[in-house]
Amino acid sequence: MACKIITIGPVEGKFLAAFEKISKLHSKNSFSSAIVLGDLFADPAVSSPEHDEDVDSLVHGKVTVPLPMYFTIGKHALPKPVIEKLESSSDEICPNLYFLGKRSTTKTSEGLRIVSIGGSLDAEITAGLSKDKYLPFHTEDDAKALRGANTADILISSHWPSDIRSGSKVHFPSTSEAPVAEQCISDLSSALRPRYHFSSSGNAFYEREPFFHLPLENDPEVRPVTRFISLAAFDNLARQKYLYAFSIDPSASVPITLPPGTTVSPFTSLARKRQRSPGQSESYSRFDSQNGGDRSSYRPNKRPRHNRQKAPPPGPQDCFFCLSNPNLSTHLITSIANDTYLTIAKGPLPTPTTYTSLPCPTHMLIIPLPHSPTLTSILEPDVRASTYKEMHRYRRALHSLLISKSGQALGSVTWEVSRKAGIHTHWQFMPVATELVKKGLVEAAFKVEAENEKYPAFRNKEVGAGAGESGDFFRVWIWMPGEDEKLVNAERDGPDQGGGEESFEERGKQKSLMLPITPEVRFDLQFGRKVMAKLLGLEKRMQWRDCAQTDEEEMKDAQAFKEIFRSFDFSLE
Repeated sequence: MACKIITIGPVEGKFLAAFEKISKLHSKNSFSSAIVLGDLFADPAVSSPEHDEDVDSLVHGKVTVPLPMYFTIGKHALPKPVIEKLESSSDEICPNLYFLGKRSTTKTSEGLRIVSIGGSLDAEITAGLSKDKYLPFHTEDDAKALRGANTADILISSHWPSDIRSGSKVHFPSTSEAPVAEQCISDLSSALRPRYHFSSSGNAFYEREPFFHLPLENDPEVRPVTRFISLAAFDNLARQKYLYAFSIDPSASVPITLPPGTTVSPFTSLARKRQRSPGQSESYSRFDSQNGGDRSSYRPNKRPRHNRQKAPPPGPQDCFFCLSNPNLSTHLITSIANDTYLTIAKGPLPTPTTYTSLPCPTHMLIIPLPHSPTLTSILEPDVRASTYKEMHRYRRALHSLLISKSGQALGSVTWEVSRKAGIHTHWQFMPVATELVKKGLVEAAFKVEAENEKYPAFRNKEVGAGAGESGDFFRVWIWMPGEDEKLVNAERDGPDQGGGEESFEERGKQKSLMLPITPEVRFDLQFGRKVMAKLLGLEKRMQWRDCAQTDEEEMKDAQAFKEIFRSFDFSLE
């Protein structure tokens, strides 16, 4: 069902007048919701006493917001009273006024998926996610992380995407200063292929011709169309357009016929070069299943409060491992690559003293950026292949790290639960004493525990990305370093420069075991951890919640790992 949306350009503190304007239009048009682009509030550094009074009235519920309205970060920081209100009210300032977040994926009750990235690119931060969700700055990794939304009906950015005017015949007003453009926003728009991309442009209005994206290999007939619209500031002196209303049906399929005047995407060369697509995006959210929970980004239109709709099935906006969630525990992340990322585990199984050659437990998660329950269900073949390849590249880098720190004393165990009914697939990686691997005790531990649980028997089988498997499965790779001293020294030389699917025997010895999860089996998702806990004599740490650390302890472990992994981290190249 189509819903009517109204967007408004930067309000810059004139929100009482803006609300009144929208209220009059809403009474005649019955909009589903409104979106504020850019800054809703004035810059706190130069705000007037009158503006501060208006803000106080707003946060205390004395201002009526006529319909559900969403806003994000623009070019200024939020006023302190607004931040305090947001911290205490799940991102709701007052009835009907919701904060999207600086880096977020939100799904409204109508089913609209809104992705937003606010603020300006912080050139001082070369890697990692921005920490403060209320400051008007983002990083390239913030933009990269939002690709985890996979798709978007509406994309909102404070700045323009680079090259957006390429191939366009629409001229930007010569009397206005050209807006700041960012390559990372172009990358994001190219990946998400939104139906609408909104931004703001001072005292000028700009609407580009619609443009279509290249079709994907799995759907060669579909060419999604994006409309890029940049609104002028509210009540601007140049009398440029600052309101834009439109209808959108979130359930509608992509039309076969292109709108008149449609051009090819200005990001086409980028798409061809990188072969990126919606599924190539990133994800990591709250680490809730294995880590602490946060709020969902599901935003029902609250009219009235007691009539809230039930939250939809988990998507990127409330996935345990999706980077697009604004409330993720960013201090756990240690590396972000093109298709995957690496993080320390919450509630690690090893203790700080389990491996004396390592300064931290080194229980790691290797997580694909696409939001997908299995590797096989990543639709785009090139993304599936590059994701699987890069996950193994992280494994090889971790193996290099283990050899550099322990010589040949430590091997590793990596396990995966691949279930079509899962939410976001990932691998868990743990060091293990080489002697346990060499004596066959690790392999025996998995096989005996499977027998005890009356699971199907393990098979010595390498299933790759799982494309050849028709059902669910559990798999484990058991690895130990080779005995060739030249190989060990080569590993110590630095990061893996390959990235290819080379034979693991070149870098050590490995065995791959696969256990089919048949429909009648009630499989324990903690099976891998349970086996390793028993093997290492850490039965009291079988449940991650029993091993919970403070934020300070987690940050200390993450930093310690980053320091020892730095020379092996190919994402820094």
